[in-house]
Amino acid sequence: MKDWKKAALFVGGTLFGTAGVKILGSDDAKKLYTNCTAAVLRGKACVMKTASTVQENAEDILAEANVINEERAKKEEAEFQSEQE
Repeated sequence: MKDWKKAALFVGGTLFGTAGVKILGSDDAKKLYTNCTAAVLRGKACVMKTASTVQENAEDILAEANVINEERAKKEEAEFQSEQE
């Protein structure tokens, strides 16, 4: 009885595997793979666009922060000089 069960499982697995390979290689499956890949590429493009926008904004913020710090340092230096006089 155990031998028949093992043999039946083996045959069933072989048939399922063969059918699976044929299904995965079918034209409909290839269309599905193509559409999924295209969607992933569109998603990647959207993420890259957002990342570049964030990077540009971060560069602008950094430049403005440096200007603010320079102006503040000049103001503090002028105040210090006026106190010394």
